[in-house]
Amino acid sequence: MSTWVLLRGLMREARHWGDFPVRLQHAMGGTVVMPDMPGNGKLYKQRSPSSVREMTEACRSQLQAQGYLPPYRILAMSLGAMVAVDWAARYPQELQSMVLINTSLASYSPFYRRLRPANYPLLFAVLPFVSPVRQQALILRLTSNLLAPAQHAATLEHWQHYAREFPVTRANALRQLYAAASYRAVIEQIPVPVILLSGQQDRLVDCRCSELLAERWACPIRRHPTAGHDLPLDDADWVLQQIKDWLSRQSPP
Repeated sequence: MSTWVLLRGLMREARHWGDFPVRLQHAMGGTVVMPDMPGNGKLYKQRSPSSVREMTEACRSQLQAQGYLPPYRILAMSLGAMVAVDWAARYPQELQSMVLINTSLASYSPFYRRLRPANYPLLFAVLPFVSPVRQQALILRLTSNLLAPAQHAATLEHWQHYAREFPVTRANALRQLYAAASYRAVIEQIPVPVILLSGQQDRLVDCRCSELLAERWACPIRRHPTAGHDLPLDDADWVLQQIKDWLSRQSPP
């Protein structure tokens, strides 16, 4: 049975996956594990690494300490997907496959596509100085497109509870942002089976970043025409269907 490792992005924790892990396990079987990055979630009192490489090592150590042994299937978003790429580059024998959602790499895409310029004031002048509760409303508005009003309200309530219980410090948020901005892997061929999923209406990261990675790596990409950055939140059914279809086409080992 496969072990699925789910990795979130900047300032996110395991609970931000919502009910997606349960749905993934129901659809794919196996075990689902959601390690928190240092500085987030249950590890919010720890210092966040300032490099993707250190984040990879932190995730590997957590899994091993909890008794989850490789090989793993990784499903990762944004900064978490950068960790997955680093993992595949340095420890390909530990991975069965990867599903990367709305990510980018500085070695391939310019900074103004990796983080859309319209968001600079929000991320650097607003988010660091508003309450954690207010932060969540801004982040949800930035990363999700398709939630119905009731679901939006419920999601926001959950996220605000997480922020009150396990607040991400300003210093840790900046370290994570620096890690994402400075990671410059040059990988011409991914040594692990990989599929890219992209929300075409992502307001945070330009979808052309995923397009370019798919072209460079000659790997499949699936595009959601209306979803935003948080694809599993906007349309979990679509994400699960893409994974299921892709895995069904892979040759058995």
